[in-house]
Amino acid sequence: MRRFIISILTLCIASFAVAEERKAPKIIAGPYIQACSQTEFTVVWQTDSDALSWVEIAPDDGTHFYNRQREQFFHTIHGRRPITQWHCVTVTGLEPGTTYRYRVLNKGVVLNEGNRRVRYTESKGSNVYRREPYRVRTLSNSAQVTRFAIGNDFHDKTEELTSLFSKDVITADKYDFVIFNGDMVSSFESEQRIVSSVVIPASPFASQVPLFYARGNHETRGAWATEFINYFPTSTGVPYYTFNSGDAMFIVLDAGEDKPDSDVEYHDLVRYDIYREQQAQWLKNVVESEQFKAAAVKVVIIHVPPKSTGWHGEAEVARLFVPILNSAGVDAMFCAHIHKYRFSEAGDPIYGCDFPVICNPNRTRMDVEVTKEKITYTTTNAEGKIITNEISIK
Repeated sequence: MRRFIISILTLCIASFAVAEERKAPKIIAGPYIQACSQTEFTVVWQTDSDALSWVEIAPDDGTHFYNRQREQFFHTIHGRRPITQWHCVTVTGLEPGTTYRYRVLNKGVVLNEGNRRVRYTESKGSNVYRREPYRVRTLSNSAQVTRFAIGNDFHDKTEELTSLFSKDVITADKYDFVIFNGDMVSSFESEQRIVSSVVIPASPFASQVPLFYARGNHETRGAWATEFINYFPTSTGVPYYTFNSGDAMFIVLDAGEDKPDSDVEYHDLVRYDIYREQQAQWLKNVVESEQFKAAAVKVVIIHVPPKSTGWHGEAEVARLFVPILNSAGVDAMFCAHIHKYRFSEAGDPIYGCDFPVICNPNRTRMDVEVTKEKITYTTTNAEGKIITNEISIK
């Protein structure tokens, strides 16, 4: 009996030692930058096993990252550090228009007995020893020019996405940020779908150039649709929000689905009519704010364009959002959804807007430049076909 007990103890000790030697979690998706502003940004990434996570930042001042102890920011939920495979860390207290270096770090959890005992693997971070750390530049209100790229309606076509939005194309010296204007997937059926179709293709550029996401009607579909905001956090905690860059204020709206809530395709799972009504109330407050009124240029981003005679989603955007925007001095609205290019001048009866509406074609990259005087854009598809236009600011 004594030998049996000793054997069991030896086996337990050996098993515990193996657990203790388990390697640190690996990053398998990301990191990518979300919710960037003048004073903060959020980093999101995924590890292959449960971990605690944090981010270290350093000024871009020529010193080595290991020159001194760097400031740390932790993934917390109401004060508690979650043990999870998805990590979301907000870095705060930054200076506008300033480049920072950062690295992400994780340590795995091999034993979790709550308040009694927790044991970890070694800590491991993104490589700043042999490689350059990640860099990100906060947005600036004083910039004379804002440059960004828009992509939409790729519907899981990752080869075209990675070609048009490669890390060699989307660089911090050319773009302040990127906007995905919806329908990057055909259906949000699973975590794997959004990771393989959006996160992994975008991360090579989005690790250093901020990515903003306007939800399309196809991101509202599928068993995983309610998880959207967990992968693409915003400043408001919902898929509609605002941000400023240079002389421009951007309002990102969410049109929801394009058919009535009662449509059989939705299986009684949606209530977008109420959602849009609530969003309209929020929009009224935005356009009445001093921040909005002070912006020299006002830009709206929404996947579904307004059209009172169109499908239900289009008609609701026209009914709820357009009257508010028409009275607010908006300079341009960028849309997607129709899978072809369309430019409508202010006052065009198609959309009923007192400002230009631009629909970007599917599976293209639109490069946009905004100044106090004008908005210029160029759209390029995989074959290199180009559409260029210019909008004068009122």
